[in-house]
Amino acid sequence: MLEEVLREGFSSLGLSLDEKALARYRLYADELEETNRVMNLTAITGEDEVARLHFLDSAALLTLADFSHKRVIDVGTGAGFPGLALKIAREDLSLVLLDSLDKRVGFLKSCCERLALTDVDCVHLRAEEAPAEYRGGFDIAVSRAVARLNVLCELCMPFVKKGGLFIAMKASDHAEELAEAKRAVALLGGELERDIAYTIPGTDVVHSAILIRKTGDTPGKYPRRWAQIKKQPL
Repeated sequence: MLEEVLREGFSSLGLSLDEKALARYRLYADELEETNRVMNLTAITGEDEVARLHFLDSAALLTLADFSHKRVIDVGTGAGFPGLALKIAREDLSLVLLDSLDKRVGFLKSCCERLALTDVDCVHLRAEEAPAEYRGGFDIAVSRAVARLNVLCELCMPFVKKGGLFIAMKASDHAEELAEAKRAVALLGGELERDIAYTIPGTDVVHSAILIRKTGDTPGKYPRRWAQIKKQPL
């Protein structure tokens, strides 16, 4: 049962989980299941799998950084992971969910209304086309396995204010990506702070979170147009 999996999982992570959040996770899972019948939102289905591989995987980030009262952007959020799952657990964070597919953004807006969540903006936009007011406007940017790390850095790091964090969620076998992204991290005003492996509670699945601290300004020419990013990654 989803509720039991979440209670045990949050306890294993050393995190609190109140009944209001638990009820919201239930509604979110139901919305995801219903909408997934007519729209390809996720290949992960079933209560236990959604609870563990979506909700607990996202919640694990709360053990790695302080999200309380932070302004957070989730780049390429898809069906809302990790951003919306984090918002349910830590309602005091301010959230922007950014995705390039309008149908997904529509689903997220509907979810947020159903869950009665406030201080969430669901935005249909490509990251490299984001408005100027988003630049340097966030304490934390997060993204889960959207692209290779050097590409993700160029898309995400311009959003982060100096002193803030970019957290990239990756599979455990990402050493090549990390080495490949060193130049991009430096060019974009960042420093690798931590590379942390974690096991999703109740599974043997090991994922990694790469924490990049924003120590300087990102040059104004980044991010470039998508065609150029794709053709010539940093």
